[in-house]
Amino acid sequence: MKYPLLLLAVAFSLLSSCNSTPDPEHEGMVWIEGGTYRVGNEGSEAKNVEGPVYEVEVDGFWMDETEVTNAQFRAFVEATGYKTVAERPVDWEEIKKQLPPNTPRPPDSILQPGSLIFEPAQAANLYDLSQWWKWELGADWKHPHGPNSSIEGKDQHPVVHIAFEDAQAYANWAGKSLPTEAQWEIAALGGNGPSDFAWGNELTPEGEYLANYFQGTFPDGNSAADGYSTTAPVKSFPPNDYGLYDMIGNVWEWTSDWYRPDTHRSNKALAKVRGCVNPNGPSQSYDPNDPLVPKRVTKGGSFLCSSEYCSNYRPSARMATAFDSGQEHLGFRCVSK
Repeated sequence: MKYPLLLLAVAFSLLSSCNSTPDPEHEGMVWIEGGTYRVGNEGSEAKNVEGPVYEVEVDGFWMDETEVTNAQFRAFVEATGYKTVAERPVDWEEIKKQLPPNTPRPPDSILQPGSLIFEPAQAANLYDLSQWWKWELGADWKHPHGPNSSIEGKDQHPVVHIAFEDAQAYANWAGKSLPTEAQWEIAALGGNGPSDFAWGNELTPEGEYLANYFQGTFPDGNSAADGYSTTAPVKSFPPNDYGLYDMIGNVWEWTSDWYRPDTHRSNKALAKVRGCVNPNGPSQSYDPNDPLVPKRVTKGGSFLCSSEYCSNYRPSARMATAFDSGQEHLGFRCVSK
């Protein structure tokens, strides 16, 4: 009789720890076990701000299995009447805090609600973002490419043009929070150690596209070899080993951490002294390339990440994004305890 009881105990243990059977409170979420993980990247694809590799200890947490969709965000807006940053009147007094002193005030025709859309031209200089980004009046989550566009038929696409406070507002309404950078990266790795890509060290194993990113000549020659030239419906690509979809590509995702280029170096030093436990980022932002603008860390890359430019379709990749930014390739997902 010992063996049936032992088998029953093992089966119960496996059932209890299964990532794919959340309780009703966490429907649509995946459980990530607490433990010690290695994050960061010093591989050939990594940029300086992604290293060094260090050990971090985190408590277990739930994470949304997909990016927040248009349908989910609409439910929030209909329940609360919330207006996103991209839909609100523009406050020049706030904007000028992020600009050099004595910057002239733009005309009122420019200081109108809107957001950044991708409008590519043939690029002569890949360091000049103005060749493909355009401030578009009337661009917002309901009109992702400007006032004449819509999200009709795109309920399962990730919501975009979401500023940090918009993502926070949704998370609070849903009884959740935004992930820390450490939580996000651990979840993206899917239980595997640091690697160049979420699925290993080869971008297209056996020629298969495993995420929605840019193929072709950036920025105006998108071949859409992966099937999508802009956002894809969530779950269009295989999940990682935790059962999480689109952790890489599709849209950038907000984390709760302030951005600094030296965060990983600081965390590794901390880990050596007393362990790095549940880190939640630095106390304030600093981007040496744009020091006046407070920025949060965004992760995962988007449908605009290309091998020719911004090849940030990797778990360790980290972008500094202005806290009040809304963009056509920027969304989020949530976590819960």
